[in-house]
Amino acid sequence: MTRIIGGLAGGARLHVPVRGTRPTSERVREAIFSALDARSLCDGARVLDLFAGSGALGLEAASRGAESVVLVERDRAAAKVAIRNAETVAKAGATRALVEQVAVTPFLQRSGRSFDLVFIDPPYDQPDGELTAVLIDLAPLLSHPATVVVERARRAGPLEPPGDLEVERTRDYGDTTLHYLTTTGAFADH
Repeated sequence: MTRIIGGLAGGARLHVPVRGTRPTSERVREAIFSALDARSLCDGARVLDLFAGSGALGLEAASRGAESVVLVERDRAAAKVAIRNAETVAKAGATRALVEQVAVTPFLQRSGRSFDLVFIDPPYDQPDGELTAVLIDLAPLLSHPATVVVERARRAGPLEPPGDLEVERTRDYGDTTLHYLTTTGAFADH
């Protein structure tokens, strides 16, 4: 079990999939949302949570005032847990998240939506090339400005985003590294 840290659903307990996911630690989530709240980036945001697992990152944003939240998780069992968690957070008065049980690439290629805030928390062993491909597919869906938070293993080293995105800052928390990316303006606001 994990919990929502703040906002309308603060304290709500979230279930985590039995296997196949690596939930973001509470310490790392606190750091992410402290940074986002300092810039009011959750309030009214259109949020996308890729490789969502339990949905904790996207649901935390929902609790903190996001306008819409989409959780993308291909694993059936994890998607069911995310749906259950989305219902819990919505009962507290937060935006009801939409859970898409599909792989990330097909979702991005057919979405057609625009997002202001995106969380990307792929498996730590995902090759750099696959993450770069996700960022390339994501770029046309980003509003300007947009923020993308990428969580990776510290051992993965620096992140080299495609030209549509730039690394604004990087923070380490134990074996986890957070990369905060922003749009460069190559794509106009949708």
